[in-house]
Amino acid sequence: MPAENVFFLPVKDFCQRNVVTCSPDISLVEAAGIMRSENISSIVVCEGGAPIGIVTDRDLRNKVVAPGLDPRALGVRGVMNAPLIVVTEDDYLFEALYRMTRHSIHRVGVVNSAGKLTGIITNSDILRLQSRSPQQLMRDIEEAQNLEDLKNLHRQVQDLVVHLVGTGVATRDLVRTIAHLNDRILLRLIVLLRSERFPDLTDDFAFVVLGSEGRREQTLTTDQDNAIVYADDLPALEIKKLEEFSQILIDNLIYIGVPPCPGGIMAKNDTWRRSLSSWADVLDRWLGSATPENILNGSMFFDLRTLYGDARFERALKAQVTENLQRNEGFLARTAANVLRFKVPLGLFGRIKVETHGEHMGKLDVKRAGIFAITEGIKVLALEAGIVTGGTRERMHALLEAKILGRKQAEDLEASFNFLAFLRLRGQVAALREKREPINYIALSQLNRMEVGRLRLALEEVKAFQAFLKLHFQVNLLNN
Repeated sequence: MPAENVFFLPVKDFCQRNVVTCSPDISLVEAAGIMRSENISSIVVCEGGAPIGIVTDRDLRNKVVAPGLDPRALGVRGVMNAPLIVVTEDDYLFEALYRMTRHSIHRVGVVNSAGKLTGIITNSDILRLQSRSPQQLMRDIEEAQNLEDLKNLHRQVQDLVVHLVGTGVATRDLVRTIAHLNDRILLRLIVLLRSERFPDLTDDFAFVVLGSEGRREQTLTTDQDNAIVYADDLPALEIKKLEEFSQILIDNLIYIGVPPCPGGIMAKNDTWRRSLSSWADVLDRWLGSATPENILNGSMFFDLRTLYGDARFERALKAQVTENLQRNEGFLARTAANVLRFKVPLGLFGRIKVETHGEHMGKLDVKRAGIFAITEGIKVLALEAGIVTGGTRERMHALLEAKILGRKQAEDLEASFNFLAFLRLRGQVAALREKREPINYIALSQLNRMEVGRLRLALEEVKAFQAFLKLHFQVNLLNN
């Protein structure tokens, strides 16, 4: 396996399983005795099987010995560092390494889905780190001091993806990496901006990302789709500051290399910067009239994810969407009908149709051909089922658990989605290597026979999925 791929393995493949633990209610002397007998430099403190803290050699030195305290009078609970920084077993290694760097620590706990301690991983468990790694890039982003640093780091994100394509890293992991690193750049930009120019900015707001960014499914062509939600009782002066902040933030994003949204879906624009109640009114209007524009805006907004700020606004708006859609099934049906308008480019005998003229002659827009139908079709099914979190893959799995999708159907859809996303990303990487602008088109002439066959199967699965949506939402019964 290439060295870079180690960062995309789950933590469970690296962590130490034999973790020495203790109760928070034992004496510090007893805990130190356990550490000495086990020849370890730290001990994890657990309560009910869940890790709640950690005591290290440094804690004993800095918190007890240096101040001249009597260790016999102290208990573990009063000295431990809490809460313990943890990752889950299925988190990627680079996420564990990032948390170590972020919190200036040398180890993190590993927990299962129930929050129970299953292991520990230290920086010494990682034998080799390379400069061309997500973890190193995250560290550099965290330490960025100005716009020029972030502009350079944004280019490095693209360089990293170009470097990793072809090394065996799964497309879903590459896409997740793009989203994770882009999140970090944006968060660092907000921190710098608030520190340098807006130290007194209100905290009663949320900066949310929408569309593919909200689903964490960005590729190398993703532009901005974002909005701001703020508290209803925010004073006019604070609203004015928030407006100035959002305009400078978006302009700086554009400067560092994140393209503006052609449709203006950006927090710097008044339409996409509103109070919670104003957004609630907008959602009611969109959901009450399934016009093409409202479907487009609603679909974009339904993917909202809080990137910075108060997450209660997101929860409130998603709850409203769920409640509203239960009363208005017609909106979902018309949204499904909109998905059906994107015809799968398959002709007689399964021939793949490509552009016959213009600058993209002989090429296929892989997003319009299949990716859009899968992401939007899965989204409308998820909304119907009250599933309002996660990306396309997570929603597929949730729909499978809810028995809305059959197992084979879900597996085939996910395989098709992964392959179409792979072709799209590979084409974009090839464009960057050739100093061209990355786009969504791929040239069939550059695919081998097996890839053409897999593409045909993927498009056939998209066509079958559209037929499923048509029947499920009874699209034929809609009045035109």
